[in-house]
Amino acid sequence: MSLMPTGTSSLTGNYRRILFALLAVAVAIGFGAAGFYLIEGWSLLDSLYVAAQTVTTVGYGDLTPATRNGRIFSTIFMLAGVGVVLYALTATVHAIVQSELIATFGQRRQSRKMSKLRNHFIICGAGRVGSHLVRALLGSKEPFIVIERDPQKVAELTNLGVIVLVRDATLEESLREAGVEYARGLAACLPDDADNVYVVLTARDLNPRMHIVARAAEEQAEPKLIRAGANRVVAPTIIGGHRMAMALTKPAVDDFIGSITANKLELAFEQLEVGPSSNLVGQKLSETNIRSKLDIVTVSIRRSDGQILFNPSGDAIVQSGDILIAIGHAESLMKLTALARGTVQSPMSNVQRR
Repeated sequence: MSLMPTGTSSLTGNYRRILFALLAVAVAIGFGAAGFYLIEGWSLLDSLYVAAQTVTTVGYGDLTPATRNGRIFSTIFMLAGVGVVLYALTATVHAIVQSELIATFGQRRQSRKMSKLRNHFIICGAGRVGSHLVRALLGSKEPFIVIERDPQKVAELTNLGVIVLVRDATLEESLREAGVEYARGLAACLPDDADNVYVVLTARDLNPRMHIVARAAEEQAEPKLIRAGANRVVAPTIIGGHRMAMALTKPAVDDFIGSITANKLELAFEQLEVGPSSNLVGQKLSETNIRSKLDIVTVSIRRSDGQILFNPSGDAIVQSGDILIAIGHAESLMKLTALARGTVQSPMSNVQRR
């Protein structure tokens, strides 16, 4: 999902060339001013004035070298100064034109990438909450696009290799350009609750099937976001308060949750949907040997009718359409995901179809 890393480096190189060209002109003027000051004995201001006239070929003629050495120096300085200025102008124009071409081609390439995105996630806003979400999605290798208009944040995201749409996320055309009709999910992470309500309302209208998660800065915004069409609402202040209470009263539990969140234990939570062709369908949980063979703990099972089995017993029968909430190592979870989808046969020796 890289966004033109070579183009970004080329733009940086162009900026450096422009700065070098300007520095070369400044050095030339400084050199000429020093020469006139030492040879002709003019004041620093007059010397700088004549040096600037010389390199820019203006030549007002109000001050001219009076000594032989001054005229020799002026001749050499004219030839060298004009050359420096011509180089600086050429380098600057070349860099500007190249930057415009790179930006134009970069936008076209980015537009082509966005038009091909399917079943992706859209992140609206890359502030304090959105930036953490972006890094989490980068680690999960899920396809996503960020809508952000702050230049500094756009630059940071581009350096991370993220596809960024520099637009106002509250506008319908911005969501359409991000492929909201084909998106799998959307996260409204803007700092203003009213903007998030508008984003959720617009996105829900454009894609009724999409899963939408919204950030709420204020607790009273949660019901409004739900009515607007959000499936989930996350209030960082409330979550932070609960987490601090847990850290204060149950530090061991907080350490465990923190270890999983920071991936210190190399464990992760995953939700797995059981497909109709999966070998798991019709099996008791104890017979699947998910725990003994893959070292995965099934935390809960959510039935297709909404029923939730927390810490299901070994006698719980796996059904098609079940959502398994499991915790384990990433490699084992990938194997279980393929098994739940029915894309591979069960690797467990004693799994028998009922």
